[in-house]
Amino acid sequence: MQTAVSLVAGVAFGLALAAPPGPMNAVIAEESVLRGWAAGARAGLGAALADFVFFVLALLGVVAVVERLTLLRAAMVFVGGLLMLYFAYGAATEARASYTEADAPNEGKGFRKAFVLALTNPYQILFWLTVGVGLLEPGTVDVLAPLSASLADVFVVRTGSPALLVGLFVGIGLWVTGFPAALTAARDRVDALAPAVASLSALVLAGFGAYFLYDALSVFV
Repeated sequence: MQTAVSLVAGVAFGLALAAPPGPMNAVIAEESVLRGWAAGARAGLGAALADFVFFVLALLGVVAVVERLTLLRAAMVFVGGLLMLYFAYGAATEARASYTEADAPNEGKGFRKAFVLALTNPYQILFWLTVGVGLLEPGTVDVLAPLSASLADVFVVRTGSPALLVGLFVGIGLWVTGFPAALTAARDRVDALAPAVASLSALVLAGFGAYFLYDALSVFV
């Protein structure tokens, strides 16, 4: 029973990590509506691979070391900001061209784009420094106990368990495949969705890129 609870909790954590709006989902959305489900899923897998890299680095303690090296972290964030601005320009160009899956160049760059951006995304690093480290350390969390004494031991999650970690990546996998499917289905019903999503993707990437550059440069000021 506890294994099943930990698995469900892991799926919930994975969805919580993958679903919030941000640069990764902007890339996935752009690839999905311009090039179809497979391209969107590949972009999602690129972001998921970066999470797996952070997972391994967290196990080895490297993520914590990077966070303590202020200049290295600032350099990573700065590079990430530049990349986001570059990809924002590309998304804006594609939005003006009003590509659809039939005529958009299927260059297969979504995987690499999302992977590189995710590796320089301070929010993902922060997740693995905080929540991620907590998930890896052996222990138990009685999720419902703080709400009421009568709910104690009803939903106990075993951190550090294989079931929790498997569930985490299952949740990420559900999002990076289901999100592109939903966008592709919606695009098929609304012809104007592709350029609109590409424009929104450009705005999101530009906004995060500018913020990351500001965050990185503030270290040196």
